[in-house]
Amino acid sequence: MKDCSSRIAIWLIGLLALVRPGAADDERFSAELIFPLNAQHNHAPGIAELADGSLFVTWYRGSGERRADDVVVLGARRPAGQSEWSAEFPIADTPGFPDCNTCLMVDDRGRLWVFWPIIIANTWESCLTRFQVADNPVGTGAPAWNRSDVMFLKPADFGERGRQELDAVLARLPEQPTGQLKRAIDEARIKLGDKLYQRLGWQPRCKPTTLPSGRILLPLYSDTFSIGLMAISDDEGATWHASEPLLGFGAIQPSVVRRDDGTLVAYMRENGPLNKIRVSESKDDGETWGPVGTIDLPNPGSGLDAVRLKSGAWALVYNDLQNGRNQLAVSLSDDEGKTWPTTRHLERHETGSYHYPAIIQAKDGTIHVAYSYFVEGGKSMKHAEFNEAWIRAGE
Repeated sequence: MKDCSSRIAIWLIGLLALVRPGAADDERFSAELIFPLNAQHNHAPGIAELADGSLFVTWYRGSGERRADDVVVLGARRPAGQSEWSAEFPIADTPGFPDCNTCLMVDDRGRLWVFWPIIIANTWESCLTRFQVADNPVGTGAPAWNRSDVMFLKPADFGERGRQELDAVLARLPEQPTGQLKRAIDEARIKLGDKLYQRLGWQPRCKPTTLPSGRILLPLYSDTFSIGLMAISDDEGATWHASEPLLGFGAIQPSVVRRDDGTLVAYMRENGPLNKIRVSESKDDGETWGPVGTIDLPNPGSGLDAVRLKSGAWALVYNDLQNGRNQLAVSLSDDEGKTWPTTRHLERHETGSYHYPAIIQAKDGTIHVAYSYFVEGGKSMKHAEFNEAWIRAGE
């Protein structure tokens, strides 16, 4: 009888481990700077796992951002099974123009894609998204790029719909804008109907999402209007077309996760007065998007990223503050984004900025996050790796 009870107990423990993914694993966490603190502006990383299990990270560096013409895109590698990062190497440099926000994707053929904007006239509104593709990115140093191109998008005219949504947003405000803000809104109302501004100024931040059909969604955003949009490819990146925009006005830099029923959920940085993470859903594989609302998680006007884990849980990494970027948290949802009950911090300090995270899960289940690391002594990219059990253990 005692043996039977023992077998039942072991069976129950195994069952609980399946019900609560990661619970049977030991917690694992480590973190390191990708390069020593640097006096220049280093920002906006992308991260990807290559076919051999190595990690590839990109970011931009220069004397500033869009107004600094010396900004270039750099990269570094970490071989599988090692803890040290390679020396940095050049990824993109358009002489005389800033090259900024990076994001990465490894497609179903093992090709590495890097996306970033080139800033034409030292304003975010003047950018064009560029990309490069390496057919065989495994190795050392910068990969050999087999394709380099500019992404030209031609969204359907969204001027009238945009003005209607803008009026609706303004009507919900407790006080109407005045002064410089009112002038900026009036200017945006005019630009909403201008083909040039509808087609120019789209830039990446968060990684692409590949759907079961093979469709690729590259999230983009516009600082001209403070809205988002998806660049969509149905031919493995050979051509791209634009979705309808996510008309949130103050909701930018989408990160997309897919539910089991096919619904796509986009989480966005809040660039307005709401101080909460913004959200929108698509029922047609990203072609159109519903109303842009909020979820009950804070956002101080900073980038975030999300990923669906192999367990089915969703992980969201973000600055869980209404002001400042001195905390960086990762939260878990077991109900496809309805609630986020479990949170653990990657960074929590009185000073500094730890922001613009990029999150992936490797083939072995390890979760990797790369993020901008700004402290008094300089700036770097930081990499953290951990498992789901580490998040679930809480604080």
